[in-house]
Amino acid sequence: MLPYMDEVYGNPSSLYSFGQDAKEALEDARARVAACIGADPREITFTSGGSEADNQAIFTAAHLGAKKGKKHIISTAFEHHAVLHTLDRLKAEGFEITLLDVHKNGVITADEVLAALRDDTCLVTIMYANNEIGTVQPIAEIGAALKDKDVIFHTDAVQAAGHLHIDVKEQNIDMLSISGHKFHGPKGIGVLYTRTGIRLETIISGGAQERGKRAGTENIPAIMGLAKALEDAVAGIDENAAKLTVLRDKLIEGLDKIPYGELNGDAVKRLPSNVNFCFEGIEGESLLLLLDDKGICASSGSACTSGSLDPSHVLLAIGRPHEVAHGSLRLSLGEDTTEEDVDYIITAVTDVVTYLRNMSPFWRDLVDGKRQHVFEK
Repeated sequence: MLPYMDEVYGNPSSLYSFGQDAKEALEDARARVAACIGADPREITFTSGGSEADNQAIFTAAHLGAKKGKKHIISTAFEHHAVLHTLDRLKAEGFEITLLDVHKNGVITADEVLAALRDDTCLVTIMYANNEIGTVQPIAEIGAALKDKDVIFHTDAVQAAGHLHIDVKEQNIDMLSISGHKFHGPKGIGVLYTRTGIRLETIISGGAQERGKRAGTENIPAIMGLAKALEDAVAGIDENAAKLTVLRDKLIEGLDKIPYGELNGDAVKRLPSNVNFCFEGIEGESLLLLLDDKGICASSGSACTSGSLDPSHVLLAIGRPHEVAHGSLRLSLGEDTTEEDVDYIITAVTDVVTYLRNMSPFWRDLVDGKRQHVFEK
């Protein structure tokens, strides 16, 4: 990124050579990003992140459908709020939204998508991998099922890009959202892939940047950082996935030994880097603060809603009751995580859960039989 901060820092929309140097870098990055997901460079639009990309994709597909008299949209109950809140806005415009049940394991099937299709369905938007519990959806199967349907298929791939193989053509994906900071790129930069033939709706008006699809001077340093980070992630995707899967399963096995706790989501159909548990008799906020004191950065849900006192809508969608959903723990492993780190985390979480339960009147009621346990162990 540094050369595009202090050397090639011209405006890529300018005609003079200083600006055209930046323009050349911009188009090079566009081609490199496209190659990482099997797209054409002209199908890549740079955005401020995944949320903007989700918004633009969903509004585009919905309003294109409305022009044909089609105002039904299919999604899932545990999408990111960037999707769910956009769907709420469309519902106020008269669109009908079907949110599929993701079941206890946090996974849907292509057959369930097909069963929900109607003649007036214009869009199916289903996340590639969940941002909280890490479960991976059968995107290729869904894409194949929708291939011959007059329906746009969008996937929020923010959690998947750089961690799972993506080929938009082979997987029959029409629109796809990416965010740079999920694979070691900078924050505040994202990508929207849009299949050739779909005319994007402009949601940021102004100049003619990004071929008139997204106004605003392009953030060249961030775009170059995203392109490089995505290339690096894709190049090492198999090696990192193999390593992280071993560490993930070791962490799951260790945390599963804590009494009255359960893994959230499918144990296999999940991101190599994601571990998410619920523990009875625990408040998530206290758990996170005590783990932070031990040098462990964890979450109790989505980082985008960490200030909310409400339980995670994702955990409620997979059937966790409120009192258990409040005691959730999300841990994300990275390529620098070691086996020693995992051992330390297991010991630290076990100690903190025991400490908090010993202080909890709610836990005492569970032990004394005044309340019923949710989990069996």
